This record gives sequence, C-alpha cells and structure tokens, in this order.
Amino acid sequence: MQERQDLGPATGLGDNSRQTDLLLNSVTDYAIYMLDTEGVIRSWNAGAQHIKGYAEHEVIGTHYSRFYLPEDVQADRPALNLKRAASEGRFLEEGWRLRKDGRRFRAFVVIDPIFDGGELIGFAKVTRDVTERYESEQRLIQAQHALLQSQKLEAVGKLTLGLAHDFNNLLAIVLNSLDLIGAKSQDPDIQKLVAAGLRASERGALLTRQLLTFGRGQPLAPERAQVNHLLVQSKDMFQRAAGTHVTLQLQLDNQVPAVDVDIAQFEAAVLNLVCNSRDAMPRGGAITITTSMHRERDTGAGTDEERDFVVVAVDDTGEGIPFEHQERVFEPFFTTKEVGRGSGLGLSQVFGFASQSGGFATLDSVPGSGTRVVIHLPARARENA
Repeated sequence: MQERQDLGPATGLGDNSRQTDLLLNSVTDYAIYMLDTEGVIRSWNAGAQHIKGYAEHEVIGTHYSRFYLPEDVQADRPALNLKRAASEGRFLEEGWRLRKDGRRFRAFVVIDPIFDGGELIGFAKVTRDVTERYESEQRLIQAQHALLQSQKLEAVGKLTLGLAHDFNNLLAIVLNSLDLIGAKSQDPDIQKLVAAGLRASERGALLTRQLLTFGRGQPLAPERAQVNHLLVQSKDMFQRAAGTHVTLQLQLDNQVPAVDVDIAQFEAAVLNLVCNSRDAMPRGGAITITTSMHRERDTGAGTDEERDFVVVAVDDTGEGIPFEHQERVFEPFFTTKEVGRGSGLGLSQVFGFASQSGGFATLDSVPGSGTRVVIHLPARARENA
C-alpha cells in the first residue's frame, strides 16, 4: 500500500497563516479585509482590489470610510456601522459605495467583530458587488410599474369611451332640437338662447372628441406629413395661445423623416401642451418646441423592440408638477389647476392621440424647474432615392 506523502512542510500549505492568505486571495468575488477597532484597514485581498480598484499598498493603514459616499461620511455612518457590529454581534447592509475611479457600485456588506478573550481587537469586513442584481431588480420593478400604469389607463380609457359615446348621442339630440327651435322661431330672445345653447353644446362636443381620442374611439385620418412644416405653419397660432408674456421658439431638426399623422389632431395636441405650459407660467416664461429623431424602446407597444420615432417635445420654464401627481397627468379630468381653469382633458387628448398614432407620450417634470412633455410618433421608413 502506497504511503501518503506529507505535503505540509514541503509546500508551505501546512502553515495555517499561509493557508489563510492563499484562501482569501483566491476569492475574487468578495472583498475580504480586516479593520482595527478604529476602522483602519489592516489587510486586503485580491477580491477587494478587484471590486474597489485599490492595490494593497494604497489602502493599508487608511480608514475604510474612503469607500463611503461623502454624505454618508458626513453623517458618520462608517463609525456608527462599526459600533452596531460591536454591540449587536454583526452588521449587515446593502447600499452605495465608491470605487477608486469614483464610480458608485451597489454593495452588500457584512461586518463581524473580532474578540480575543472578551476584548474587541478589530473587525472582519466582507463586501460583495451586487450592482448587476440591483439594476436588474430595478428594471423589473419599473417594467411592472409601467405595466400596471398601462393597464390602469386602458381601464380608464374603456370607461371613458363608453361614457363619451353616450354623451355624444345625447349631444346630438340637444343640437338637433336647438337647430329646430332656431329655425321655427324668429323671436330675438329665443334666438339668443338658442345661440347660447349651441355654443355650450359645441363646447360639449369638443370635450367629447377629447374623451374619444383618449379612449381611442375617435377615428383618425392619418396622412403623410412633415412635423417641422406643421409646426412652422402653426407657430403664430401657438404664440397667440401662449400670450404676450410668454416667448415661444422652435428648435427643429431638419433631418427628421415624415410621419403618418392626423394633422388636425397633431396640431390640437401641441396646442394643448402650449396652453398647459402657459397656465404654468402666470408671471411669464419661455416655451420651446423641439423636434428630433430617436431610436428607442417602443414603450407604447409594451415590448423591448426598438424603432425610430420622430420626437416632438414641448418644454416650459414653469412651476413644474408635484411628483405625486405625475403618474396621473394623462388621466381624463385630472388637473392640478384651480377649479374653472381647465377641464383636465388636454394631456389625456395628447396621450390618446399619440397612442392611436402608434406612438406614446411621456412627461418629465421637476417642481420649480419646468415641465417637458414629449410626443413620440413612429417615423416612416426613408424612401430610396
């Protein structure tokens, strides 16, 4: 029978300290290092260098707070974490840390106190880079949130569509009746009442069309058009709607391709955005309408497929929209304006128009720093020369 060879002294593996060093430095997915009682780094493994970017000679003898964000250092988080580890027997946390090059990474951290005869002599610290997992979770949360919001708007759209159709039928009866009364009576007083009723009914018909557009029940008449041409053609109308206290300018990309769009609905959508921006700037300000072409994910289709969109953005320097309201801005009748200053149908018309045109609409707003609403319209394929 062959005797077992004693490899300990010959290879150095019999030295416990040597074995520990080899073990720690063979681990590259985890930063494993020792701290003294004050948080000064006393050891450093290959995994720590891989994750944080520092070589051993750069960190030994320095305080481990160098890996924390400035705001965490200011709040004395590094010292507090060591205190908790010592008092509770272990400290676990997931948070943001800094690499040598200044980039942030998401870290899962474990700090264990080391005692010798009941006396605290330091800490063992293990850090794992979980940035990829964290970002994947965030993308999943965002996708779920977008799906829920889409389902919510779809449900609201179906309800709105049914109500708008019924209201439209009632308006048709009212309008026909007023027309008959106006035709049969020559009394001036009755004619005034009929005229007032007709104006109110026409206003109701406009609201109905906006509701139908949101609910995708208003048939569009798309035709090939250049959005730059449409915007230039309507600039005077937009400026009149903005008022004299607001400056309006166009920044147009001449390279954007044509789109298939209902011209009247497109102009109504941009006009609604201009009016919203005007109302958000009671003391004056600026509105900028820009066009560009972006290749991006088709969020309107709920897929990860990318396609080319002609983007029409309306920016203002107004009051902005509170964050808690931004998820609801495209719902019909939802408004942050005072009673009597708006129906809450402007943005819902924009949303419905963009969706029915095969695109989508987005909003980005920071309270106190203005609002940006963007209409994404599918670009037509460029025709061969």
